[in-house]
Amino acid sequence: MKKIVLTGAAGNLGKILRGPLAAMCDELLSTDIAESVGDLAANETFVQADLAKMDDIRPLLEGADMVVHFGALVDEVPFEEIWGPNFVGSYNIWQSAKEHGVRRVVYASSIHAMGMYPKTVAITPDMPHRPDTYYGLAKCFTEDLGRMFWEKEGLESVHIRILSATSRPGNARALGSWLSPDDLVQVVTRAIDTPVVGFTVIYGVSKNDRSPVDNSSASHLGYRPKDNAEDYAAEILADTPPADLSDPGMTCHGGPFASATLGVSPMALMGIPDDD
Repeated sequence: MKKIVLTGAAGNLGKILRGPLAAMCDELLSTDIAESVGDLAANETFVQADLAKMDDIRPLLEGADMVVHFGALVDEVPFEEIWGPNFVGSYNIWQSAKEHGVRRVVYASSIHAMGMYPKTVAITPDMPHRPDTYYGLAKCFTEDLGRMFWEKEGLESVHIRILSATSRPGNARALGSWLSPDDLVQVVTRAIDTPVVGFTVIYGVSKNDRSPVDNSSASHLGYRPKDNAEDYAAEILADTPPADLSDPGMTCHGGPFASATLGVSPMALMGIPDDD
């Protein structure tokens, strides 16, 4: 592959993906609104860019085979703040990809596009959206954007609904939702190297015994996760109090996002380990 563009390269997931992506192509162009991503691979360049500015994004995609779009605000914030990077930014990526003849976009979607479904429902990729926040709504928008560009323009995309991507599961919810670093790399790699994907939605989750989602409809990607959060279950459950069944954060797939006030961050409630 000649060129891959990675957005969100300074984020926790971008840091994990940069090395494996560089190994898959002649040129990796990493970009982020941050000033730097640190040391670069031999075939990697970095360009600081704002996703919400088309003039920043359009030239980056020239000559690209694929875009791995992981750039976004990754928390719930007021709609006016998330509109630019998460809504307009997605449009700028897809429109620029179309203009430059990019073959495929691989997108970091989220479980929060489906966050208001009860945990008693095993959700599949083809069920209707039920977002839990403005953040989740932006993921719904981008999935629909990707479907439209596939059906109208022939631009392929894979939308990976990431659940809890951390170095290790940090709480009881993550016993079902954990996505390990190695499985993150595998699902993104399969989204890139599968010959034909059309428009595909898949859940980004490891091989957890308690996984709350059904990935069978995306088997054509060949994603076969290996890690299992059950290895951490005894330790985590020993410190977990009984669930409050009146709290949507306990009973819905979106966790704390499901009980969060719109526009207000729930991240501090999630007990996610600091991967920085």
